[in-house]
Amino acid sequence: MRDDLGAEVPDGPVRRLVSLVPSLTEALADTGLLVGATDWCTRPEDLDDRGVRRVRGTKNPDLAAIRELAPDLVVANKEENRELDVRRLRDSGVAVWVTDIETVPQSVDAMARLFTEALGLDEPDWLLEARGLWCGEVPPVRRRVALPIWRDPWMVVGSRTFTGDLLARAGLENVFGDHADRYPAVDLAEIDGAGADVVLLPDEPYVFIETDGPEAFTRTPTELVSGRLLTWYGPSLVEAADVLGLGG
Repeated sequence: MRDDLGAEVPDGPVRRLVSLVPSLTEALADTGLLVGATDWCTRPEDLDDRGVRRVRGTKNPDLAAIRELAPDLVVANKEENRELDVRRLRDSGVAVWVTDIETVPQSVDAMARLFTEALGLDEPDWLLEARGLWCGEVPPVRRRVALPIWRDPWMVVGSRTFTGDLLARAGLENVFGDHADRYPAVDLAEIDGAGADVVLLPDEPYVFIETDGPEAFTRTPTELVSGRLLTWYGPSLVEAADVLGLGG
């Protein structure tokens, strides 16, 4: 079998699973197969109580710890994880399945393949629900938004991203959606003067809070939002549809 990048992955039963992607950790937690996850994997909240071992970060995983866990499969993502770490794991005989996700339908299809092809499981109910909620026609624009992901320097969501596609499918036009870069660095004044109806300030990866972020904008209203609901694919998609008023 082959992963999303076309790399061959050994076919066999998966009884021990390590996830290097927070979104996928939440998606796979209830399979009962998860034995390892990154320090950034915060969902579900009882992950540690389930006996899941931490293997450091998404960009600097503890490869020795992963090997000690003797996983049948490690799941990674093209954007979240380094190709070098994937290669080193594969070179040491560890099977790795890499996902490649830039749109919401792509995320749903990637997770479906992960469950059915890689793990030999049925699609979970939340995934079937997410497909119905998110994979139809893109609705008309109801608000224009900017979405910073960092400050000092200020960076925003640009083009060709999962988050940008999710915003569009919620009727929210990203004012930087035509930028050449996926996550461009832009001046604060450019964000504030881009013509957005609102600047959405998420709590990850940069933790924008009431006293850190909104005060910088003098022309455009701001809203503090959940970064998980805008950037994670998995069970969060169902919650995001409700919070973002999908179809409303």
